[in-house]
Amino acid sequence: MLTLEKRPHRSAFWTWAAPPVAVLLTILFGMVLFLILGKDPVIAIKAIFWDPVFGEFAFYYRPEIVKKAAPLVLIATGLAFGFRAGIWNIGAEGQYIIGAICGAGVALAFYPLEARWIVFPLAIVAGALGGMIWAAIPAILRIYFKTNEILVSLMLVYVAQVLITAFASGLLRSPDGHGFPGSRNLSQYSAAANLDLISGTGMHWGVVAALVAVLIAFFVLTRHQFGFDVRLTGQSPRAAAFSGINPNRLVLFSMALSGGLAGLAGIFEVTGPAGQILASFPKFYGFTAIIVAFLGRLHPLGILLAGLLMALTYIGGEVAQDNLQLPAAAILTFQGMLLFAILAVDTLTMYRLRRSRKEVR
Repeated sequence: MLTLEKRPHRSAFWTWAAPPVAVLLTILFGMVLFLILGKDPVIAIKAIFWDPVFGEFAFYYRPEIVKKAAPLVLIATGLAFGFRAGIWNIGAEGQYIIGAICGAGVALAFYPLEARWIVFPLAIVAGALGGMIWAAIPAILRIYFKTNEILVSLMLVYVAQVLITAFASGLLRSPDGHGFPGSRNLSQYSAAANLDLISGTGMHWGVVAALVAVLIAFFVLTRHQFGFDVRLTGQSPRAAAFSGINPNRLVLFSMALSGGLAGLAGIFEVTGPAGQILASFPKFYGFTAIIVAFLGRLHPLGILLAGLLMALTYIGGEVAQDNLQLPAAAILTFQGMLLFAILAVDTLTMYRLRRSRKEVR
């Protein structure tokens, strides 16, 4: 009989082995899923993981992978700070949406001014501030009223979804849209367009921001006092309290940081790949980024790799849907398997399997 036995210390081996093992398990269970659906599992996995990078049309898919990875990496990098400190911001999707609304609102307020050096930076600042303010709400409620930031931040996602629908049909609706909901196309407004910096590569300012965020996060977590405070609080809250760390300040700063990066992801997305404020703008990047953060072990460089992998499953899933007529629900299920796999395998970092004999009475 197998039982779980708590380890005296966290397993260093399983800490880093868990993500690749989880990916392999996801592939195996995914193959079973595709087989049940009547598809060749090998061809399905090839369509998801191989064709977008090395296939015949990889020149088209590779830039799309980069574009998909950018918001995931930005959001997950911000979430990692809070998660490491035991602060659970589950509402990054709402902060991403509000960042898009605020940034787009500022950009459209200047329309049709063509002063890009004014409009685009102001839109970026507005997007970051919008995300920070939205994230500060659950932080302040936790500090002063002891509410649960998980529930509050999650509920605010649904508020943000209602707001973007309202703005798309109301205040930000395009006067040239013949009454249809949706803002002007920001990717066609040159003063605010977030286009490729190098044509055909997918490298826009959101990708640059994601890479910069990863590098700064790596430095802060490994070399800065704030990073030490975050790690100490997550590992030993009592030791953090004795060392003089202000828990309320840490909560507010961590939530604002994650909200700001989520807001940045929103503004870079709405001025680039998405282009418009629409009711369909939310793509659940905020929720997917949670998987990315844990798959990357809450480490900036790991998050970068995990973001690229998750983006690959998005684009590869679309390829599989087109080529093999796989239902969209099957691809979403496959992505969900990755979360369950990482949670299951992660158990081995704190517990070990032991064979125990059944007692004879």
